[in-house]
Amino acid sequence: MGLYDTYLAARIRLSDAALPDTVAVIVTEHDLLTAGGYDTLAALLDWVFEYGAQQVVVYVSVLDREAVSTLREPLETIDAPRDIAVRGPEDHERADAPIQVGIGLGGKHEFAAAVQSIAEAVDAGELSPENISEADIEERLIFPTAPDLVVKTGAERLSDFMIWQSVYSELYFTDVNWQNFRKRDYLRALRDYQDRQRRFGR
Repeated sequence: MGLYDTYLAARIRLSDAALPDTVAVIVTEHDLLTAGGYDTLAALLDWVFEYGAQQVVVYVSVLDREAVSTLREPLETIDAPRDIAVRGPEDHERADAPIQVGIGLGGKHEFAAAVQSIAEAVDAGELSPENISEADIEERLIFPTAPDLVVKTGAERLSDFMIWQSVYSELYFTDVNWQNFRKRDYLRALRDYQDRQRRFGR
């Protein structure tokens, strides 16, 4: 670790400000398929847990659904420090794991599936419309975790990312491209997070 990285790490550890419990990162299929893309992700997973996070969510946006199967196996077998759950557009099982990965599973699709499930419960008499709450939606989402910090490399847009879960997340954009993303870039994101006062919509 270089001198600047050591300086950033010291600032983070000496600060009284909280660090994120859940970190999310948004990447594209191109990011992963570019040389070193999976290596960068494996390194990031190590950094996230090294600095105190309990969970990490990785959202992989895809342009072609046929890319899902190509991306899935390397993600399921990546050298990860903790258990990993990978979900794609055809999956319905919740991703209850310290590392949660969505491939081409956009927030609109996930939210629509949750609403459909609620409608079916109402139709079956298992749930009354007047008693529907936020909890009913949240328990039907594939990715149950709300990120504290969302990191996006390359461009300042989130695309179709965890629409419900990220409503109060702190967003960090960097113009560093994924293949050039280093530990110091993650540490900068943490320092930025520590400098913010979270309001949770208030």
